[in-house]
Amino acid sequence: MTDLILTPGDVSLAAWRAIYGGLGARLHESAAGKIAMSADAVARIIARGEPVYGINTGFGKLASVRIEAGDLETLQRNIVLSHAAGVGEPAPTPVVRLMMALKLASLGQGASGVKPETIALLEAFLTRKLTPVVPAQGSVGASGDLAPLAHMAAAMIGVGEIEVAGVRQPAAQALADAGLAPLNLGPKEGLALLNGTQFSTAYALSGLFHAELLYQSALVTGALSTEAAKGSDAPFDPRIHELRRHQGQIETAEALRRLMAGSAIRASHLTGDPRVQDPYCLRCQPQVMGAALSVLRQAAHTLLEEANGVSDNPLIFAGETERPDEALSGGNFHAEPVAFAADMIALAVCEIGSIAERRIAMLVDPALSGLPAFLTPRPGLNSGFMIPQVTAAALVSENKMLAHPASVDSIPTSANQEDHVSMAAHGARRLATLTANAENVLAIELLAAAQGCDFHAPLTSSAHLEAARTLLRRHVPTLDHDRWFHPDIAAAAELIRCGAVVEAAGARLPGVSP
Repeated sequence: MTDLILTPGDVSLAAWRAIYGGLGARLHESAAGKIAMSADAVARIIARGEPVYGINTGFGKLASVRIEAGDLETLQRNIVLSHAAGVGEPAPTPVVRLMMALKLASLGQGASGVKPETIALLEAFLTRKLTPVVPAQGSVGASGDLAPLAHMAAAMIGVGEIEVAGVRQPAAQALADAGLAPLNLGPKEGLALLNGTQFSTAYALSGLFHAELLYQSALVTGALSTEAAKGSDAPFDPRIHELRRHQGQIETAEALRRLMAGSAIRASHLTGDPRVQDPYCLRCQPQVMGAALSVLRQAAHTLLEEANGVSDNPLIFAGETERPDEALSGGNFHAEPVAFAADMIALAVCEIGSIAERRIAMLVDPALSGLPAFLTPRPGLNSGFMIPQVTAAALVSENKMLAHPASVDSIPTSANQEDHVSMAAHGARRLATLTANAENVLAIELLAAAQGCDFHAPLTSSAHLEAARTLLRRHVPTLDHDRWFHPDIAAAAELIRCGAVVEAAGARLPGVSP
């Protein structure tokens, strides 16, 4: 596959998604000039002999310690080795590759003082699919994602491990096998590689991509549940939502109308239905799911800004006419925007799963759904969907716990020099568990809703929803009697996770890019 060409500061969400999906990446040639100017500026700053943080001083609380010229390269190597202190399971390969691409685009803006050779090696990692093994735990989201990025940088200098074609190898061996030499870090380069929010941002983008598909899948399963319960599509009338004015709500209602259009099940109870209003889990789908869509879009906006920004420290500004070269210390490494975005995604995912579980509970209750108890033809002898609903409830309650905001926490580090941190890293990392839980909830809803519609035969739903139901039935037959339920849920979850359900439905569904 062709590598993506990144123009630093102007990379689309679709491009980041493609890298997450496995594409390689390298910088546009136009970035070379700024990169070289920034590296030259570092050399001139060193020549002045003035103390500059991270270039000829220690780090964090040790910033007042001056480092001699002969030790500057050792200083940069030491920061990588000492900061590679992560623990836990390795971060997933797609997340690490996205992290490297985000770092590449940040360095490519010419404000970090790294050499062209450093850029070239990072590009080689991405284009040749060399993935550093990065323990997932150890970052507090300021001063940057130090430990995870240190593991990335360690692999570049030949320390640690690199994954190649799914096999972990010593970094030095993997580099040699690829015909690459370990990087010799120059002044500022170790700090430039370590400082930044790329680990948190990569994980948050991963969560966003999965949450978007989750939202779209929930539209399909929610519409199918509405059909199973013989619910009304009147609450999706555009006039209702135009008065509320929320764009996410308007688009969600429109999508639900499209999904149900032409349904014979709906036509069968347009008149003579004694129910005046459906339960909230059916009637308020546009309001709840529309709010989730709006929140996901705001998170996408924040993360795209972060992905196209520079979160290094200090930042190098090459001298211009009548202005000297400058190294300015600031706080762009503080990942508070990413932490907020991750918390917003978590809230949306939690609510998507929560309202889906309520629909499952409604379907298995004959007093609410009008269907056989627990969606089994012979309740009593069979338990049907009794315990799958319990599983969904357990997953939703777990997600409520996981959705507690990470951004409101902080803990002082580095002898109180770094006294307020974002907790963006684990706030973003927990999105993987949240979305996986919600995917399983939707899998159970898909099974329950399809089972409910089976009781309406020979009436059928819309073409969109019948296509999704037909897909499911190719993998999971109707539940005529109790059987081992776990494989059914696993099969349905995979159809949700890979996007097959949304693809089968074939309707134009809203996404995080309006």
